[in-house]
This record gives sequence, structure tokens and C-alpha cells, in this order.
Amino acid sequence: MNIQIFGSSKSFDSKKAERWFKERRIRYQYVDLPSKGLSLREYLSVKQKVGFEALVDEKSRAYEQLYMAYLTPEAREEKLLEHPELFRTPIVRNGREATVGYQPEIWAVWE
Repeated sequence: MNIQIFGSSKSFDSKKAERWFKERRIRYQYVDLPSKGLSLREYLSVKQKVGFEALVDEKSRAYEQLYMAYLTPEAREEKLLEHPELFRTPIVRNGREATVGYQPEIWAVWE
């Protein structure tokens, strides 16, 4: 298993995801999403699995400040890659599989 957790230090769900994997002694790589972001290939891989709408945190302050609700779909995608604080966290990847948010019932199947 090759687990990657893309999270934020301010996100309680990211901390819960880390704790879930630590308790089961499953090794993972943690990536600070606001500072590092997602590469284009990582983004496309995750988007293919969960869809664009699941990736965007519509409750974030940045969503309102960047007027995401009023942009075209192409512009929204571009803005999302430019501003990683718009992603909903945690994004957990296991190879080609991916989840967004705290979803231990799916992670348990990966074991």
C-alpha cells in the first residue's frame, strides 16, 4: 500500500485521517496541501476518481473571495490549481484510488 495524505494543519479531518492510519500502523506520506499543492498529474488522477465538485471546498473563505461560484468550469479548474486552499481536505490516495474527506470505511477496504 502506498498511501498519500494531502491535508492541512488547520483541518481536523486531516488530523483524524493521520491518526486513523497511525493507529493501524499503516505507513503514509503526508503532504501539506496549502504550501505544496497538487501536481497536475496528481490532480487529474484524483479528479478522475472523485470528480471536480468533490474536490472544491465551497465553505472556505477563499471560495468566496475568489468568486468561484461565478466562474466558468474551465476557469474554476484553473483557479483551483492556482490556489490549493480551495481543496477540500484530506485527499487520501492509494495508487489510483482516491478519497476526499474523512472516509475510514473506504480506507479499511484498502488494507
